[in-house]
Parts: sequence; C-alpha cells; structure tokens
Amino acid sequence: MGRKKIALIGGGQIGGNLALIAAQKELGDVVIFDIPQSEGMVKGKALDIMQLRPHDGYDSEVTGTSDYNDLTGSDVIIITAGIPRKPGMDREDLMSINLGIMKDVAKNVKKYAPESFVIVISNPLDAMVYAFHKVSGFNKNKVVGMAGALDSGRFRAFIAMETGYSVQDVSCMVLGGHGDSMVPITRLATIGGVPVTDLISAKRLKEIEDRTRFAGGEIVKLFGNGSAFYAPAQCAIEMAEAYLKDKKRVIPCAALCEGEFGINGFFIGVPTVIGAGGIEKIIEFNLTDDEKNALNNTLEAVKKTVGETKL
Repeated sequence: MGRKKIALIGGGQIGGNLALIAAQKELGDVVIFDIPQSEGMVKGKALDIMQLRPHDGYDSEVTGTSDYNDLTGSDVIIITAGIPRKPGMDREDLMSINLGIMKDVAKNVKKYAPESFVIVISNPLDAMVYAFHKVSGFNKNKVVGMAGALDSGRFRAFIAMETGYSVQDVSCMVLGGHGDSMVPITRLATIGGVPVTDLISAKRLKEIEDRTRFAGGEIVKLFGNGSAFYAPAQCAIEMAEAYLKDKKRVIPCAALCEGEFGINGFFIGVPTVIGAGGIEKIIEFNLTDDEKNALNNTLEAVKKTVGETKL
C-alpha cells in the first residue's frame, strides 16, 4: 500500500502550515512545491519539519522541490500558489497575475497527477478554482475550492467567543462566494442543538455575521502585510482528510453547481459531502426568500470575477 502522498503547490505561510498539520496527522508523505527562486525556502521548511518529528513521534516524510515531476502519484494536491494582494493593488491586478500562475499549475497537475483530488485556496478563490477546473479538464468531483469551511469556522469561532460555550458544540454554515457577499445561514446555526437565535439577540447576531464577512480583512489589517494562514491551512486539511479517509464529512465548499440551488456552471460555496469519491454530493435545502436573494447577490459577484478570467 505505502503511504498516501500530499502535494502542496505554494510554500508560503499557508503551505508551511499545511505541511506541518499533514505531518502531525500522519495523513501521508508531503511534498512542498514552489518556483525555483523559492526552492531553498521550501527545502528548508521541509527539513525543519523533518527535525521536529522526533519530538512528537510521527513518521511522515516531508520534502521540498521546484520540479513538477515530484508531484507524480499525488493523492491530494492543495494549491496556495499566487501572490497576496499588496497595498494599492486592485483585484484586477491580482487576478491577472494569479490567473497566469493557476493556468501553469493546472497544466502541470494534469500532466503529473491526473488522478489527484485538488483543493484550491488561491485568491480570488471563486475565479481560481473555476480556472483550474477549466484548464485541467478534471471531473467536477475532483476539484474544490476552500472557502466556506473557513468562513463557517470563523462564524463558529465568533459565536463561541460571544457565548463562552465550546466551539465544538457550535454548528453553522456559510454559503456563497468567498467575499463580502457571503451568506451566513444564521437561522440554522445551533449550539449543542439549541438554536443560536434563542441564545443571542438579533442585533448581536447581525454584528457577528458582519464580522464573519470581513474576517479576512480584519486579519490583513492587523498583520499590516499578508493574510490569514493558520485557519485556512487547517480547513484544507479537514477537507483532504475527509477524502483520504472516506469520512463523508458535510463541509461548505466551493463546488461546481449544475442546477443545485438554481446555480449553473459556477463554483460557489454550498454544503458538500466529501468522501473517497471527492465531492460526492451537494446537499440542497430550502432557502428563505431573503437567503435566496443573498445567494443570487453573491452569485452575481462570482460571475463578475469568473468573467474576468475569460475562460
């Protein structure tokens, strides 16, 4: 059998944390890939993690590379490649640079790891996962964007922080695009099965929803340079683990909708079942009129971003 193989394309802050968590969970051997200019950096991170292993006793191998050939045989590929948004840079600039990078990544993943399950984290997310799918030609069940898991996790964290109750018992979901127009489904949020609407005032819930929408920006502001990396890494690992262990986890992810929720041909955050078949199912449920309107609103934002890819 041998161990599973997880390849991380992009060895920045998220990439490094992905490698660490994957090794700690012993999900498989890890390859951190980056461009030749960054080869020393990813080899260094890999070596650092290899030297951490004796202190906690896990045996995953971690290597760094700038050779796409080393992706051969990967079971899971997680893509964080791309540049972060710098001050004074608009979304169009970010889009054109990262789209070029994503097209190159997609061609190489198709060539070297055509059987892999691919999780895209690169921003602007809704367009990047769409671009990967279009260029690679991968089946829709093998390509997914990591967004809703993070947005839902932030929502859960803020509800737990508000109430003081265990984050483990908070359940909620966020649908739609990975941006300011995301749709927290607050009426279905619970703590230990009790509706949060019975525990937190409507006014306070609205504030928590808004904080969730702008949570990424809040961290960017605090850092002054760069964006979140611990939580995004953990979310992608949660998705990878569901696939590798056939867990059938229900996780909000950016999946290709073909009629679900009335959406056709776009990757958007919906509740998905992740198991050995990849995205095995999109779970539909009835939305209120307000939620439908909010989802249509986020769909327009996604369409605009995807339109800019010209794919």
